[in-house]
Order: sequence, then structure tokens, then C-alpha cells
Amino acid sequence: MRQGQWARRLVVAAMGASLIVVAGCSSDSTANTETATTAMSSSANSDPNPTTRAADSTPADNASAKTRIRVPDAFTAVAVRPLSDPTFPFKGSDGKYHVAYDLELTNASALPATVEKLDVVDASSPTTVIDSYQGLRLVDPDCQLGDCSRLRLLPQRPAASNVIPPQESRVLFIDFAFDSADQAPSAVLHHLYASAAENPGSQTPVAVEYLAAPFDISAGTPRVIGPPVKGDRWVAVNGCCLPGFPHRTSMATFNGMIINSQRFAIDWKQLNEAGAFYEGDKTKNESYVDYGSDIIAVADGTISSAVDKLDANAPGVLPANDPVLGPQITVETVDGNHIVQDIGNGAYAFYAHLQRGSLLVKPGDTVKKGQVIAKLGNTGNANVSHMHFHLMNGPSVLGSDGMPYVLDSFDYDGQLPQDVLVAADDYMTGSNFLDDKLATPEPRTDELPMSLAIVDFPG
Repeated sequence: MRQGQWARRLVVAAMGASLIVVAGCSSDSTANTETATTAMSSSANSDPNPTTRAADSTPADNASAKTRIRVPDAFTAVAVRPLSDPTFPFKGSDGKYHVAYDLELTNASALPATVEKLDVVDASSPTTVIDSYQGLRLVDPDCQLGDCSRLRLLPQRPAASNVIPPQESRVLFIDFAFDSADQAPSAVLHHLYASAAENPGSQTPVAVEYLAAPFDISAGTPRVIGPPVKGDRWVAVNGCCLPGFPHRTSMATFNGMIINSQRFAIDWKQLNEAGAFYEGDKTKNESYVDYGSDIIAVADGTISSAVDKLDANAPGVLPANDPVLGPQITVETVDGNHIVQDIGNGAYAFYAHLQRGSLLVKPGDTVKKGQVIAKLGNTGNANVSHMHFHLMNGPSVLGSDGMPYVLDSFDYDGQLPQDVLVAADDYMTGSNFLDDKLATPEPRTDELPMSLAIVDFPG
């Protein structure tokens, strides 16, 4: 079994979306700005010896950090633009402060472009490299899970090479982390190293490098919410942030956009005390530990939309992989029975794959944090019971960008071994999923459980 094959079974494919934000700044040299960052480029019409002035990083200016960065005129064969809304660091259960977003690289020239490296740099100090993507981190045909194969064909299939043919685009999944929140700059730039056209009339690719795509990573703070389930031994399957797991790389094309509402989504799946996901007949939904569990509201809010009409799937079969069921999937049914909740301040909670007939709310209802709103099921594009959850910046499951968030309180109980998960069958058979469980759970506050974290929700 190839690594990553299992991870694509328990999913979702929740048809969420993100508003495309083109983060490049105006090239109008007469524009009035208080601070400037000069781009580096080997193109003939750019300054080979740039100078840099530090961007103002006071809290009052953080919201406009990107707009205060200047990138001067230069021919750039490969256009770079973010496919994510401006974002911000969030603390994960690994103790680090994470940033995750997606870039689109478009070769707008008549020559092939080879991406050698892309560095994420501090926008106020472009020689300060925050993270670097090259080699196997860009393209690795033998790796599907882990820190690899981040360069993708649109919208998400791994690229076979780092060459972008003329007039084609690629997606590059970006995520990095800091040891503390104050280490993160207000904004970043992207330093591209490539072999590409040097100018519009180039006949042969040459080595080029330049800065592009200012991106604001100080656009707010994580929304603090409660857990969507309760009880012990819940596993954050398909969580943030490495490529290969379905949510992180679930770019899709909807509503005229390339979008990813699932960037920070989690498939919550529960184990029993023996470390198994089901007891008894694995072909029955009722045998699974989490089936029928209460789904609870993560915050006060109002129900925006709800679907409650789909029957349960038979365990062990992912509808998308079935020749009969696959063609029947639509944008309305892919998430199964689900609820969208407006929790205020531009954030919407999304609960998916719910049991038919279990929804206790309807559009327009107001709910309180901790209120039971439905029961966990196995509907839509899912092979076993689980509860898909994420936050997004709009009410449309198709047209909203995924938002970082943290849970107010939980007990961290270790990690589910990735190799054990990958080796599991379509029914998630196994009894050693708790091999890396901690002897004593660790109380945590205001963190996001990272991928395969095992957590308890007391009370």
C-alpha cells in the first residue's frame, strides 16, 4: 500500500472554498507610501543591488502590512499570487505557532520555467529567510505524506517535475511555524529562484530571481471556540498542516475560483479504551465507537443553513471511489447531512457527515455554545463515521476561505502513529492506535490539535 492511500479514504472532500486575494502591490511608481521594500530580480529592468527599509510593525498598522510593501517594476515570467485570504499564526498542540496558505505560480511566458527554489522571507528584511521550498519539498514522486511534494498541478494533484510549461500554472502549498508568536513578521514576501524567460523577447531560459507577492500574516488572531464533540480519545484525523492529507491539499475549482475551505479542517474520529475504532461487525455503522455521538455547537450563533436528507453509507466504501456511487455525488451531497452556523465577526462553523434525522436545528435558529445540534454519522463522501469540522469566512460552503482557529480547552493525550494509520484498511481496522498515547494527558488551552493528535474533551 502506498503511503497516503488510507488517508484519502476517510474524507470528506468538503466542497468549501476560499476567496482569491491577489496580494501583489501596485507598480505605480508615483504612489504615496510610507515604507518600501525593494524587490530583487535578475531581470534586465530591475535593480541588482536593492536596498530595504523596515516596515512599520506597530499593532495599528498590522492590518495594512501588505499594502505598505512596495515591489518595483520588473518583468517576471512566473507570476506569483496567494490563493488564500490574509492570515495569522495560530498555536498548535505541538507548541509551535503555525502559518498556512497557498500560492499560485503561473508561467506567463512562451518558454518553459523551472522552479528551483522559493523562499518565504520577512517582508521588512528580505534577506531573512523564514522557510525554503526546493528539491523534494517541491517534487517527490515517492512521497505522498509528510513534508514533500508541495508543488501541484491545478487544483491539487502532485506535479511530476518542477518545470512549468508555457501558459500553465501550479499550486504551491506553504506552511511554516515559529517557536513563539512574536517571532512572526507582519508580512512576508516570496523570493523565487527559477530558470525562465528574462524578458518578453527571450529565446532561451536563463537564471532569474525576484521577490513577489507580498502577503499579510498579521491579519488578526485565531478565533477561540469550543470543541464540536465531547468525550475521550478523539483523533484529529486529516488535520493541519502537511501535504498528502486530504484537507491541506483540497484545492478545488468552484464559483469561478481556486479555493480551499478545508485548510484547517479536522475529521474527528473516536477510539475505545482498547484503541480500536469499532467493536463487533465492521460492516455496520452502529459498531463504530463514535457513531451517534452528540455534535455540539462550538460557539453562540445562528444557523445559516442545514441539510438533513441523506441516508447513511455502508462502512468501508468511499462513494467517490465507487463506479456507481461516485457519479451521483453533487456539490450538495458531498458533505452529507450538514450544518453551517454563523458564530459572528465573519466566522462560520461547518459540521458535516451528520446522521439523517438527527439535526435538532434549522436555518434561523439561535444556539448556545455547548448545545447539542445533531449526531455524528456516515453520510456524503465518507467511508466510515466521523465528524468533519472547520471554520470559514462566509456562509457558502463552496465560496468561503478556511480560517485558522483554536480550541479553548482540551487534554492532549499523544499522537496516533502515522504508519499504523496508513496500514489500516478501509474499515479502519486496528487495535494499536494508542501505542503513542501519553501516560498522563496534558491540559491545553487555546491550541489547535494538529494532525493525528489524540485528545480528550472532559465534561
